[in-house]
Amino acid sequence: MKIIGSFVSPYVRKVLACMHLKGLDYEIDPITPFFGNDEFRRLSPLCRIPVLIDGDFSASDSSVICAYLDEACPGYPLLPADPKDRARARWLEEYSDTRLGDVFIWGLFYQKIVHPMVWSEPGDQQRIAKVLAEDAPATLDYLEGELPERGWLFGDFSLADIAIASFFRNAAYADFRPDAARWPRVASFVERALAHDAFASTLPFEDIQRRVDIRGRRQALLDAGAPLTAESLGLPTRGKA
Repeated sequence: MKIIGSFVSPYVRKVLACMHLKGLDYEIDPITPFFGNDEFRRLSPLCRIPVLIDGDFSASDSSVICAYLDEACPGYPLLPADPKDRARARWLEEYSDTRLGDVFIWGLFYQKIVHPMVWSEPGDQQRIAKVLAEDAPATLDYLEGELPERGWLFGDFSLADIAIASFFRNAAYADFRPDAARWPRVASFVERALAHDAFASTLPFEDIQRRVDIRGRRQALLDAGAPLTAESLGLPTRGKA
């Protein structure tokens, strides 16, 4: 199987963590979101990552990919067996992809990290302030009532846990961490989830992708043992999609 998408993306990270739980081998083409050639645009009409390629089959959107992996690949289940638990797990995945994505990716990570780095322009300071003062606290208040004090949401570590925790790594890259005094369940859940090997195993590759100049990044990833594809669908030069 091949995955197209950056190690630093929370949506790619979610898929890779699920593949880790499933024990699936993969190759990855760690392109930057919105920077892809015509073949990438054919596979992902919205120009978003990740994209999964499995033989002659391809799919985009992390939730679609994770559902495919759970149905097509036996072994470790990504969703709980009980129908009500499965429905709640799917909701928490959707809440994460939508709400946590809006708050922590578009509101913080994009504004503080991506916008200056990729577009060479300052991020929206008013949006950052609103996220910190209003949006993030309201989101964490909700999660504080949903997350377990210990362990995982549905017994074993699974998709719902992964979907939630993935966004907090990007939040940390933007210097945001949940206050353990105000949101103790969220803080402890995030800490133990991100320490799980499903996430920890790809952290060195994230660090390279964040810190190494793009001209030497691919070789640095290869030197670190990242399972890269032989060819890339990324654009050779930067430009707005």
